[in-house]
Amino acid sequence: MELGAFSVSLAVKDIAVSRAFYEKLGFIEFGGNQAQGWLILKNGSTVIGLFQGMFDKNILTFNPGWDQSASPLASFTDVRDIQQALEEQGVAITTRADTQTSGPAHLILADPDGNVIMLDQHI
Repeated sequence: MELGAFSVSLAVKDIAVSRAFYEKLGFIEFGGNQAQGWLILKNGSTVIGLFQGMFDKNILTFNPGWDQSASPLASFTDVRDIQQALEEQGVAITTRADTQTSGPAHLILADPDGNVIMLDQHI
């Protein structure tokens, strides 16, 4: 099962302070809008998202259809197909992708320790 690009989405208290910290580690702005409370930073192939006031916990994020540079892949497994495969294996999905649609969609689940995982397809 190909999940796509991986990043860690961090719930931060002060996006400007967090940005300054991660820039000291060599991360550079890759996308987002700091005024809206979210930034995507990159260091090599490592991607992190900083999100202020959008969620309570850090999230492991996968983007089906994208590579680590957010470029579309020629072929990929749609998030709805991933959802079906997970459900067939007995994995509980807390937020389901609408199977009656195509294109962008997301699903959310948690691992056995409560770590939140989001598959967020943008294409």
